[in-house]
Amino acid sequence: MMLNRLNEVNSVKVYSVFDEEFRSYGRIVKGYNFTELISYMESDTDIPENGNVYYPSIEAMENTAVFREIEQVFYGGMPAQAGYCNGRNTTYNGFEYHKGSEINVAVTDFVLVLGHIWQIEDNRFFVGGEKVFFVPKGTALEMYQTTLHLSPCRVDDGGFKDVVILPRGTNTPLDSKEKNADRESELLLQKNKWVIAHKDREPLIKQGAFAGLIGENKEIKY
Repeated sequence: MMLNRLNEVNSVKVYSVFDEEFRSYGRIVKGYNFTELISYMESDTDIPENGNVYYPSIEAMENTAVFREIEQVFYGGMPAQAGYCNGRNTTYNGFEYHKGSEINVAVTDFVLVLGHIWQIEDNRFFVGGEKVFFVPKGTALEMYQTTLHLSPCRVDDGGFKDVVILPRGTNTPLDSKEKNADRESELLLQKNKWVIAHKDREPLIKQGAFAGLIGENKEIKY
């Protein structure tokens, strides 16, 4: 079993998103048929040879019946966007959060490294306070807006595929980046996207992310 294997080879405890420990981070989403989105991901998207790719909004995914249902029911009539993140990441790298819940649909097995926004102290999160969760293929989950997260981590050599649904405009370029007396403004990196990065995660640091993940940039082994 994959979960047992992950716990054998990693120094951190790996939980399942079906465990009680996940309850403060999110919930399993039921009642929606994600088949169209999963089929699109399997047939029309690729996993890069290196790193990750992320697309916030894909028209073909947003033209599905389930996406319209998500907008009307899950988001209560508010505009949303459907895209995806595919890749080969294995390290923590940092955390982000949004003001509004995120839906993830696991097209493959993967792992999520999660924290809570109330664990941030002076714009810093100390490694060791996170929890690691295995997400089995086919699982749809909601991550609450208080949940710190970033890219999934792969659990095999093939990489991962993840449907990402968010309030519309999230993770797109800011019209302007302004700071004020609120320290949180230092973490704003894109629209509705606040980020703390590990200092060794060069792509995020070069984008202007705040180097606030303190400690070892741990790697998920498989």
